[in-house]
Amino acid sequence: MTALQPSLSFNQWLVGARQRAHQPARQPRQALRVAGQVVGSVAAGVLSQISLQRLWDKRYQLSNSEHSGVPVWSLELAPEALSEATPGAITDALNTLAAALRDANLCGPWRNEQLAVTNLQGDVVGTVERGAVRVLGITTCAVHLVGLAPDGRMWVQKRSLNKPNDPGLWDTLMGGMVSAADSLSQALARETWEEAGLHVGALADVAHGGHVLFSRPSSEGGGAGYMVERIDWFSAVVPEGMAPVNQDGEVDEFALLPLADVRAQVAQGLFTLEAGLVIAGFLGL
Repeated sequence: MTALQPSLSFNQWLVGARQRAHQPARQPRQALRVAGQVVGSVAAGVLSQISLQRLWDKRYQLSNSEHSGVPVWSLELAPEALSEATPGAITDALNTLAAALRDANLCGPWRNEQLAVTNLQGDVVGTVERGAVRVLGITTCAVHLVGLAPDGRMWVQKRSLNKPNDPGLWDTLMGGMVSAADSLSQALARETWEEAGLHVGALADVAHGGHVLFSRPSSEGGGAGYMVERIDWFSAVVPEGMAPVNQDGEVDEFALLPLADVRAQVAQGLFTLEAGLVIAGFLGL
């Protein structure tokens, strides 16, 4: 990976990147309530395109009505289950809705992976298939690892061309979603092994560095998605003689770059937006 002459300075890129990280939806969105709790939002009209038969079979009711004078979509459980709106019941309702979206080609890539679903207070109320979170405007959590060599150079990865999002762009040493089954530390360990073949316990100076927030339109669901995400990032030193080796087929190659080269290539748009902002945080900018 060879450094190219940047058309923008890193600081100029950063101004635009922060604006791109927080953008309003392209079309009006309405709150999504499940069992009386707001868990996300949907573009107006999207849920009108799905077949309700699958929901009816499970005795769930999807309706569009006003709540406190504002139009909202409500997914309700069977009347006898409302008094026991457990995470399991809410999970089944949301996954039934996700399957209906998939059948209507209104879903993101189906991953067979469950992500946590929270209410406005941040309490986990259930889980849902990862492929549906953007269309349903559900807040997600991710984790990144900035990996350094002992001499201060940075390990970076090139995303596989088969990745559904940002294929072929460069990324931090590791970046992945926090699944419903994982704590933040568990996700850090799992993703670091899967993407880089490294055990977190074998790294030096592992530390939580901060977080980056995103709220921006998503192309999923035919452009009806909205990304709301918190990325927690960590930094660590990869010891001398140790190098990352991908385990899950999602990385094409790794490179070890001086920080000046990383800054230049981020400014050229060769890195994902998420990675660039994480790197900016690591640099103290």
